Amino acid sequence: MKTFATALILFVSFFLIIYLIYNTGIVLSTEEIKTLKLLIYVCLGVIIYCIVSSELTGNYSQVDRLWSIVPLAYAWIIAWQDGFGIRALACAVLVSMWGIRLSANFALKGGYHWLPWKGEEDYRWEYLRKEPEFQKRINWFLFNVFFISFYQMGLILYFSLPMLLFLGPDAAAFGTLDIIAIGLFIFFLLVELIADIQQFRFQKEKYRLKAEGGELPDPYAKGFIDSGLWAIVRHPNYAAEQMIWFCVYLFGVAASGEWVNWTLGGFILLVLLFKGSSDFSERISASKYPKYKEYIARVPRFIPGLRFGKS
Repeated sequence: MKTFATALILFVSFFLIIYLIYNTGIVLSTEEIKTLKLLIYVCLGVIIYCIVSSELTGNYSQVDRLWSIVPLAYAWIIAWQDGFGIRALACAVLVSMWGIRLSANFALKGGYHWLPWKGEEDYRWEYLRKEPEFQKRINWFLFNVFFISFYQMGLILYFSLPMLLFLGPDAAAFGTLDIIAIGLFIFFLLVELIADIQQFRFQKEKYRLKAEGGELPDPYAKGFIDSGLWAIVRHPNYAAEQMIWFCVYLFGVAASGEWVNWTLGGFILLVLLFKGSSDFSERISASKYPKYKEYIARVPRFIPGLRFGKS
């Protein structure tokens, strides 16, 4: 029941943080409330689409293929509501660059199809469906509704909300912190891009050699990449992804003047999601590749040179 319990904790944490935020007496401006309502309507529409399409097709990667698209809609809606001010426009352009990169990477894996609800399913969902706790169809259905669809789409909205602070009546003018956020965003976007290229080239060559037959040479015999950025941390793409959304939070800090504000919860929950996701991915990798546990022992998960226990 580990997976189900983790999902339940994240789901409860989502509403707990929202409850705490609501009770801190935060007052949103009329413009912020109007825009937030619009974003919530979009989010609810996408949630319904994900639930219906996944249940009808049996493909549970609906959220995966929209993960890189929905934040673009939120960013440009906010930029439009802001009258395309320089901060909102810069953030929308950066989020679009992020979305294009992630969508292209997902497309290379066969994740998209001319029918929008089809395409390759993320391999991890197949593994997850085999877990004992999901052998009852009702358990998987509830997991799909409340965690895969509702929670993850709600989280995407939540970690996009620092952009809502651009609309506050007391939002500060574009300044130094915004420029720092832009620079960091581009840096981490490049890290993601390089990590994806390294992973793609490794896997392409590995499968080419497999098709030729015979014993695989090093480094492909291990089955997984542990060179380049992947020699520094085990998940350079995940690490950069989290920092990209921290950069979006920095834009919110620049606008509000508050280093700790109510939108921080979205970033915190995103970190927890990536922790759980990487745990599951590594459990699969360790079962497939005998040397993966050595890799875990040798290389940090997200932060270069920093380890926590066995992570």
